[in-house]
Amino acid sequence: MSSQQAATTYQEGQKIKYDYVRQKLKLKSLEAKNYFRAKYPQAHQYLIDRGLDLAKIRDYTTKLISAGALTSALLLSPPVNVKSLPAPQEVMEKLKSVGEKSVTPDVPQKVLLDSLSAILPQKTRALSREEEKVLEQVFNAVLGVKAKANLEGEHLNTTYGLIGAEQHLRRYPGDVVASHGPYLKEGIAPGLGAWGYFAPSREALTPDLVETEKWYAVVQTLYLPDWNTRFKYLRDWYKYRKVLIVNTDNGNAVVAAIADSGPAAWTGKHFGGSPEVMEYLGGPRYKKGPVVVFFVDDPDNKMPLGPVNYNKLAAGISLTKI
Repeated sequence: MSSQQAATTYQEGQKIKYDYVRQKLKLKSLEAKNYFRAKYPQAHQYLIDRGLDLAKIRDYTTKLISAGALTSALLLSPPVNVKSLPAPQEVMEKLKSVGEKSVTPDVPQKVLLDSLSAILPQKTRALSREEEKVLEQVFNAVLGVKAKANLEGEHLNTTYGLIGAEQHLRRYPGDVVASHGPYLKEGIAPGLGAWGYFAPSREALTPDLVETEKWYAVVQTLYLPDWNTRFKYLRDWYKYRKVLIVNTDNGNAVVAAIADSGPAAWTGKHFGGSPEVMEYLGGPRYKKGPVVVFFVDDPDNKMPLGPVNYNKLAAGISLTKI
């Protein structure tokens, strides 16, 4: 027998062995699947409902382990080009030192802007809990507003994002834009807010509800991860919930009430403000800009809606009591 014939015979023999082994493995796989289905019918149905093939479960496991390893590497690796966050005590000491000097109307606003510049990244993104806790202390100290990123266990998907101009909302059936005061250029929304009319009729519209629509905010409740599963509770919890909105470019701050849901994700915006809110935050041409939005911790409903005039009341502020 020539060497070429011997090689051919060897390859054919190997092929027969491979086919035999492959058939055996297929048979074993089928037996294992049938055994699993008979022994654990509920688990078998669970996998089917989720489109998982038991024969490929090892592949799924490998992908999960790989994804977990990659996630761990990203979380444990030191961040690159991330701003060093000032310690809360450092910010507080700066505020105290300012309070020991003569306080002019523009000093608190400058302190706020300096603090925001030291804490916030240049581009909007979801903030870390550490960053949010420092901001909570700053807002309480400089603005005199007890604001929380996390209130009663609730938290927005992001607290640092872009706000956009919104139209007036219809407060009662038959409401028209002409009855909404001096800021009429934005017009009135064709539809209703997320919670419908503020009052069933014009006669039932109270001064408080007038202020609520005047100083209303829009947040993306529809994108909350548990909005559908906890809809009834969250719908009531967010209705007219007070939020502090701070323009991070100029330090202007306003307390608003959540009265609508949005904006849509494709707009690139995360929040919305009534014509009055936007006017105060940035002036008549202000349509979009970066803001921080925190919940106002006001269980006794003592915090009024509208501008936070902390810079105008500087003479009465005692920062040394922080």
